[in-house]
Amino acid sequence: MPLDLLPAVNATLNGVTAMLLVTGWTLIRRRRILAHRACMIAAFSVSVLFLTSYLYYHAHIGSKPFPGRGWIRPVYFAILISHTVLAAAIVPLALTTLYRGLAAQYPKHKRIARWTLPLWLYVSVTGVVVYLLLYRLYS
Repeated sequence: MPLDLLPAVNATLNGVTAMLLVTGWTLIRRRRILAHRACMIAAFSVSVLFLTSYLYYHAHIGSKPFPGRGWIRPVYFAILISHTVLAAAIVPLALTTLYRGLAAQYPKHKRIARWTLPLWLYVSVTGVVVYLLLYRLYS
């Protein structure tokens, strides 16, 4: 696969993760525990694929400077910085949440999942937004 396709692949993986997270949340609200578990494992797996692809791309290409000017520039960097900080935080949160769910530590799982889900969803959605701003709207 050509390296220049990886940003689109990465954005797609982020979008799929977001959809799986929302679906998983919907399933647990309906008490469909096994379907919720499968969905969240899938979300985690897609996130691992994303991270692998993202690191591979940036190891070979590096960073792309944001070409936008005017009011969009501080908006882009605010999104990028919050996305990056929370992306680093989501790794241990997601691992802990997944472990507690799979280990049937349900009260602990529920307590941390209340934080993990919205943060992970934010990271996934803002990953797509960063891609759109950097590679589609201002390229």
